[in-house]
Amino acid sequence: MENLRTNQISSYIIQSQEEEIKRIALELHEGVGQNLYSILTGLQFVESTTKEPNMKNYVREMESLIEKTIQEIRLLSVELHPPALTNLGLLPAMKSYIRLYTSTFGILVDLESTGEEKLIPERNRIAVFRVCQEALANIAKYADTSNVKMNFIWNKAELKITIHDFGQGFQLEEHNDQHHSSGIAAMKERMLLTGGQCTISSKIGEGTSIELSLPF
Repeated sequence: MENLRTNQISSYIIQSQEEEIKRIALELHEGVGQNLYSILTGLQFVESTTKEPNMKNYVREMESLIEKTIQEIRLLSVELHPPALTNLGLLPAMKSYIRLYTSTFGILVDLESTGEEKLIPERNRIAVFRVCQEALANIAKYADTSNVKMNFIWNKAELKITIHDFGQGFQLEEHNDQHHSSGIAAMKERMLLTGGQCTISSKIGEGTSIELSLPF
């Protein structure tokens, strides 16, 4: 009974966090991003009407800075909560995130999907996406690799996801990095709250493998 209540509280906290993340992502994209775009349009008008060369160059520099900022906000918004996760499903959202991940870290992710993709409830969809996101973030920080293999295997009863990084690996029982350890614990807890599992294995010199299972 106590475990059930603890799980319900954890699930509520995670759901509340996700709602807040979604709100922030929307505000960044439609609020801050749109305001910056309006400023950019105004500067472009100023540039077109200014004849003084130094002022024209200065305005162009400001335009370039704002364009860069708008792009960074769009990328951050997608990373926080990809629209595809709500509108298209888990697999398209993962593909979209991987493109962003590769452009940011230079790590190639070979994603393969076998079987027929199934509709997953949004709460579980978000949980699995966050676990994959955390796994990829850990790879970028710790694995020292340039290639990752990810498999989505759709069965009748469950979805299995495997992630292998071909990196330097580590000894799980000797691992004491607090941030990394808390990230691994959060991944396992998220999967448990969906009724699924997260299993991690690692070998020095051969890399780390993560296996997720989500029952339908």
